[in-house]
Amino acid sequence: MLKTLNRIKIGFIPLSLYIILVLAYLAMTISNIVPENDMLVSLGIMTVFAYLLEEIGKTIPILKDLGGKVLVVTFLPAFLVYKHWLPQSTVTVVSDFMNNNNFLMFFITLLVVGSIASMNRQTLVKATSRIIIILILCDVIGSLIGTGVGILFGLSAWNAYFFIVAPIMAGGVGEGAMPLSIGYAAILSGMGQNDIFGKILPCVMLGSLVAVLLSGMLKKIGEKYPQLNGQGNLIDGDDEHLENLKGSAKPVNIEKTLLAGVVAITIYFVAVYVEHLLKSLLGFSIPSPVILLVSLMGAKMLGFIPKNIEEGGNSLYGFTVRGITPPLLFGVGVAKTDWLELIEVFKNPATIVTIIVTVVAIVATAFIAAKFLKMYPVDTAIAVSCCSGQGGTGALAILAAGDRMELMPFAQVAVRLGGAMTVTFAIFLMGLLS
Repeated sequence: MLKTLNRIKIGFIPLSLYIILVLAYLAMTISNIVPENDMLVSLGIMTVFAYLLEEIGKTIPILKDLGGKVLVVTFLPAFLVYKHWLPQSTVTVVSDFMNNNNFLMFFITLLVVGSIASMNRQTLVKATSRIIIILILCDVIGSLIGTGVGILFGLSAWNAYFFIVAPIMAGGVGEGAMPLSIGYAAILSGMGQNDIFGKILPCVMLGSLVAVLLSGMLKKIGEKYPQLNGQGNLIDGDDEHLENLKGSAKPVNIEKTLLAGVVAITIYFVAVYVEHLLKSLLGFSIPSPVILLVSLMGAKMLGFIPKNIEEGGNSLYGFTVRGITPPLLFGVGVAKTDWLELIEVFKNPATIVTIIVTVVAIVATAFIAAKFLKMYPVDTAIAVSCCSGQGGTGALAILAAGDRMELMPFAQVAVRLGGAMTVTFAIFLMGLLS
């Protein structure tokens, strides 16, 4: 009996162990003794739900081929919270953990360091420069097509671009929708920042959902047409890197893995300090995630990352993707996805169509441009589509739906750089037209 149970797995967890975990969770919840501010309890609860929901998402017809496991793990918890069908102790513990510990940044830092550290230098230089060109094209074409469709469906050009299209491409919530709303409020005398933020946030959330669905579709296209599929690579020449990231037969060296982890923490420390220093000396700051990404990419391009850290990056990446992604997605659904805000946008068909067309235009532009730049269209489109997600949370869901977590460094370029370009241009243009 035990052997039979152990052959069945929920995620990577043997069913016998999973049953014990669930029973312990239920006992604590029913007895109302769930500890607050307890990291192990928070991670345990996230594990209980995340891998089960992931298995459910894999079995739903049609949806399973469109990133179903990501949609179920992320958006079903948001619905359950909205309906009050999750125990309040669970919602409180998971929300406190996600909001107070910056767990998402921990995940992205490990993933970016693990991926970039083991990447081919020449590939990194070529791919990054080409991604920037594609981002500019996507910003221009996505803006024109999205605004044009909005006008066709009865929206004014002003509302279509500034309140739907630009927020979608602004790079998320904290570094996209928020600075947009602040900039708009400074220009528009009749609207407050909170009102503007509440108006554009649903568009950002639905745009992210559309990008997740398109990522799942792109994955299926890549499977059907292998010549379009880099399987996690943007350009030719980095096959060894991908083989390592996807799970090679090489034994894991614990010391090298830990060393890569310490490198990740060290670079983050430096990024936080530089952000503070810039703000103190110059009166403005560059977000620490951007500093981390740029400094790490620069170090890799200049050959400053030693071989042992490159090797440790492979296993650090594997651990992060396999062990952290599903629980983190569940946490995002519980703590950072407001179901009411998501469904608010469905009240206006013209807005829905404009959002969908804008994201499709971004993905199609990236797909086509990639062919001209000798990149893999499927992988390039998935990475670039992250600029229309909810920042780091959106990039996580989009890449997971497309099974392209190794593209997180380029997704961060799309989110941070693409978002910054859109925010800057939109605020400048509104000021010019007001």
